[in-house]
Parts: sequence; C-alpha cells; structure tokens
Amino acid sequence: MLSVQLSSALSVDLIAAVGPAGTAWLRLSVGALVFLAVARPPLRALRRPDVPVLLGLGVATGLMTIAFLASIERIPLGTAVAIEFLGPLTVAAVRSHSGQALIWPALALLGVVLLTEPWAGEINLAGIGFAGLAAVGWAVYIVLTQRIGDRFTGIGALSLTIPVAAATAAIAGIPQSTGHLNLGILAAAFGLAVLMPVLPMALEMLALRRMTPTAFGTLMALEPAIGVLLGLLVLHQQPSLTQFGGITLVVLAGAAAQRGGRRQPHSANTPAPAPTPTSSAKDQSRQQSSK
Repeated sequence: MLSVQLSSALSVDLIAAVGPAGTAWLRLSVGALVFLAVARPPLRALRRPDVPVLLGLGVATGLMTIAFLASIERIPLGTAVAIEFLGPLTVAAVRSHSGQALIWPALALLGVVLLTEPWAGEINLAGIGFAGLAAVGWAVYIVLTQRIGDRFTGIGALSLTIPVAAATAAIAGIPQSTGHLNLGILAAAFGLAVLMPVLPMALEMLALRRMTPTAFGTLMALEPAIGVLLGLLVLHQQPSLTQFGGITLVVLAGAAAQRGGRRQPHSANTPAPAPTPTSSAKDQSRQQSSK
C-alpha cells in the first residue's frame, strides 16, 4: 500500500508532462520489461481457459491505471483512493456470507461523500467519475488475480498480464506522450514502475493465493489513510476536518468488514494447482516454507 500510494503521489509531475494515459503506458511498459526479465512467461503451462482470464486481467489493469491517474490529476489523492477503495470493499461485501456486510460499503460511501463535500459547490465530477471507473477495475482485478494466482506459481503470470496492460494503455498513452519524452521522463518512469506495478503487484498476487478476496479487500482499508498522508506530505493537499472524518469512516468500514481471513486449504479430493515448468526449486521451497 505504501509503495502504491508513494508511486501515485510522485506521478503527479509526470502526469503534467505526458498525461495520465502516457504515464500509465510508461509505467506499465517498464514494469512489463522488468517482469519479462525476472520471470519467464509460463507459456507451456497455459490452457485455453486461462487465455481470456489473462487478457481480461491485463486489460483491467491497464484501464484501472489510466482511470486512477486521470482521477488524481483532478481530485486529491486521498479522495481518489477512498473512491477506488469502494471496488474491493464491494467485492468483500458481495462475497460475504452475511447480508449485514452490505452496511460497510454504504458506510464507506458516506465517507466518500464527506470527502468530496458536494455541498461546497466545487465538486469535480470528471475526477470522481475516473476514480469510480478505477474502483470497478480494482474489483475486477482482485477477482481475476486470485484466479490466475491459483493457476501459476511464482510471479510468472505477471510477465503475461502486465505486457497486455501496457498494450492497453498504449492505445491512448502513445498519442498523449508523443513529443514530450526525454531521458529525464524515462528515468522517472523507471523509478515509478518499480514502486508500481512491479513491487505491489507481485506482493498482491502472492497474498491473494493465501487469502480470500474478502480478507484482501478489507485489509486494504488502510490505503485511503495512507493516500491522505502521502497527499499531505508529498503534494501538500491539506484535508479539512470533515474530510478527515470521511477517511475515518472509509477505514472503519474496511476494518469492520474483515471476515474469514485465510482461504480454505485444498481438500484431499481437490488437487493443488500444478507448478509451472518455469518455477525454480528455490521458489517452490519458499512456498512450502510459507505453508
């Protein structure tokens, strides 16, 4: 969460130079090159049903990245993160066995209203709309990432999905950044790509193998608070007391919705996902140790 939000805060200057789509394309392209360098794509392990999921995850990642960067171009970072957080929180509520869990997305939505302060008359509908699209993308990302994580060991699947995400972002990103690229921008894009997508997406995929989408989504409750903190420290975005109250509601909603933290282990009749041919002995040893 810290890596994601620091990357977002530091991306603001890059967005001003090459636009949100250009920034997404550069970050994802560098990330794709890194994943291809450190993890061989598990092509031999691919099955036909895996292809739509991999493509869907890649496209969702690309669109989610563009939408979120477009939102922080228009609204404060903490507000954008809180709106985006409605995606995983809704996944958590829908997948919960209790109908009462729907209270928590409603509470978080109230927090978002306090954050956006529509009564102040300065609401940015475009920024909120882009953050809402990012929320949908994040919800899809969580569901599909777990499905992919169950099929492939290590982070090899990311060497398939992140190039698809980069290609998706390139459709708008290349035209938006044309004529604005230089060595400084490329160097900044490389550093930002390490913070996002390389480090957090690898960690998320490893986490989602061991957790339910419900637990993962609700444990992300601290992310809006981290977004507000880094927005304050890096971007000097000072929230009002009302907005602090809104963030508190969002965080409390996520924490209260946490149920069933670990995934159920595979039963004796359900074989565990087979390792890919590209998984190293060291990687498999780590997974056994974690179990």
